[in-house]
Amino acid sequence: MSGVVDSVQAKAQEVAKEDYDRAKALINDAAKSGSYLYPIKGIFYFLSHRSLWKPLLQKLAPIVTLSVGVVTGMFFFTYVPQLALMTFVNGPLAVLTTAVLVLNESSAVISFLSRNFVMQDALLDTFDGTLVSRDATNLVSEGRELKSGRDPIQRLGKILKNPFQRFSPKALIRYVMYLPLNFIPVVGTVAFIILQGRSRGSTVHDRYFQLKRWSASQKAQWLSEHVGPYSAFGILATLLEMVPVASVFFSFTNAVGAALWAADIENKETETTDGTAPGLREAAKKAE
Repeated sequence: MSGVVDSVQAKAQEVAKEDYDRAKALINDAAKSGSYLYPIKGIFYFLSHRSLWKPLLQKLAPIVTLSVGVVTGMFFFTYVPQLALMTFVNGPLAVLTTAVLVLNESSAVISFLSRNFVMQDALLDTFDGTLVSRDATNLVSEGRELKSGRDPIQRLGKILKNPFQRFSPKALIRYVMYLPLNFIPVVGTVAFIILQGRSRGSTVHDRYFQLKRWSASQKAQWLSEHVGPYSAFGILATLLEMVPVASVFFSFTNAVGAALWAADIENKETETTDGTAPGLREAAKKAE
């Protein structure tokens, strides 16, 4: 019997070590790439380039209407049931923690609905406009017409290729599945953010990959070899978009940050271009 227990313990230690080594490698890759800085860079770049505000300002009225409706509905229908559950976990603090939880849930719902149904084109314009402002016009011209001028947003013409899906059932299902993790203090919330962040990170360069004319296999190869950097970007982007009220604003700054990262990849200014990128670029050229 003791032999079986020892064998199970040894196997568990082996699995734990493998997971630790894998996590350590991902963290090292993320740290070296500097990808976690791009959501922050996106904020400052967005604030310092007024021309990039136009897509957000044009959608401000419907976004505010949607936000008020979602927050009101969430508090009316979900506050009391969740308060009853949170009372067992947080005691007297449940009144406050439940309110924070509902606000976070509202931010996630607002972000999901607005990204898919309200501001999809605006986010696309923001991403492309940022690339144009970084002189990546040759790249952007692969997906839309470009006009002459100095204003990067005004230069954007007819969209030739749109990479975004109007509705992503998987994203909604995944969010609902992971949402109960928030009922576990600290650890559950951290796990929720990491899981959502990894999923979010894998989609931030969908437009970039399309403009590069990469196939699904090329995209999958690139993402599998850069899990750490994209997870780091996605986690920080998710954290920002969970901020109540400001989630929509951060959706736009995250789009700017993703575009800045794409521009740097194109300019070979980050380590994510080492090794695999030349081969992928060559494969992409052959596929054209």
